[in-house]
Amino acid sequence: MKIAVIGCTHAGTAAIVNTAKLYPDATITVYERNDNISFLSCGIALYVGGVVKDPDGLFYSSPNQLAELGVETKMLHEVTAVDAKGHTLQAKNLQTGEEFEDTFDKLIVTTGSWPVVPKLEGIEMDNILLCKNYNHSNTIIEKAKDAKRVTVVGAGYIGVELVEAFQMNGKEVTLIDSVDRILNKYLDPEFTDAIEDTLTGRGINLALGQTVQKFTGENGKVTKVITSKGEFETDLVILCIGFRPNTELLKGQVDMLPNGAIIVDKYMQTSQKDVFAAGDSCAIHYNPTGKASYIPLATNAVRMGTLVARNLVRPTTPYMGTQGTSGIKIYEQNIAGTGMTEMSAADEGLIVESVVLEDSYRPEFMPTAEKLLLKVVYEQATRRIVGAQVMSQVDLTQSINTISVCIQNNMTVDELAFIDFFFQPHYNKPWNFLNTAGLQALPPIEVKAPAMV
Repeated sequence: MKIAVIGCTHAGTAAIVNTAKLYPDATITVYERNDNISFLSCGIALYVGGVVKDPDGLFYSSPNQLAELGVETKMLHEVTAVDAKGHTLQAKNLQTGEEFEDTFDKLIVTTGSWPVVPKLEGIEMDNILLCKNYNHSNTIIEKAKDAKRVTVVGAGYIGVELVEAFQMNGKEVTLIDSVDRILNKYLDPEFTDAIEDTLTGRGINLALGQTVQKFTGENGKVTKVITSKGEFETDLVILCIGFRPNTELLKGQVDMLPNGAIIVDKYMQTSQKDVFAAGDSCAIHYNPTGKASYIPLATNAVRMGTLVARNLVRPTTPYMGTQGTSGIKIYEQNIAGTGMTEMSAADEGLIVESVVLEDSYRPEFMPTAEKLLLKVVYEQATRRIVGAQVMSQVDLTQSINTISVCIQNNMTVDELAFIDFFFQPHYNKPWNFLNTAGLQALPPIEVKAPAMV
């Protein structure tokens, strides 16, 4: 069996390693257009901020490690065309310029995503940078050395992590987003309001609800960001606007969402036989809605890549779908969420209710009993849990993994009230805070008076 793999990051590495182990007699060729593989991009802010000193730890594989598994990795090779039906591909050696054709029995597409780059006046100027891969992170670190003022465009996870890193390194920081709340895709206002207060309290300038219109500069370097509401002087701009799937190679050959994300079945196969896909290039089954959605997360990618290998020859292990579970640490606050926010549920046309709990995470008689903020979102008619968010200075983020399992299994908020959790004063109360949220959401019981005889 001859297997070709295009791209080698999270999903690609998982697919390659597992495929090599499951099919030791297969011939596996990997095409990677970059000069490195398997970079853990979610560690960029830690690297830029100096928390991670040695970037080697952000790579979890290498061409040499893959070679030990019998895999041939063609670095700095770009696949320029794919004939999915004909089982052929065209590739180019970016070092020599040589172009050649290869064939495959099975194709694994793990081409990932690329940052959204808006067509704005002045965007080609120096010191306007992207934030996606290892080379980007090194450029950011180098350019930031001489930058006093840093502007980050995009208030998602990466943008918020970067402004924290830059502020902690003594920079004057501005965060711009066209939406009026940070992290609006992940958290409801109860959480984002508190986080915004934390950021502004640290001196970070939040320029929300305004759109970047152009960049101006001097001598080819950016000096100012012009938005719909004002202008901001800057020495460095980092674009963190979002990501698009890299799927041009299969356009018109397999089914895709309107944004270009490849649609795969529960066995990771595309609409074209023998062509599989995984990771940020794909749509994924989102359990809260039951629809295919684009949710580029490393956790989704490694699961999908592993499943590609298991299902390459015949369907064996179906994908269970995702809740889009994620987490972030912002200064002292540990934050995590799963499924839908109340606002995203409304956008999808779901009629939901929610319960918000503010409580101490363990008994107040303990030496410390830090506060937590928990929100559970559930469908009004069925009472099915569709999302949850938690925030605390204590790391309670694993509770969101518990809620993720609840959503996975279509549990109701009423059932959440009575799930069996342990009690130990070091860790929680006799009623775990997840139970308490469920209890708080329980509808009242109508008690009828006994009939008079």
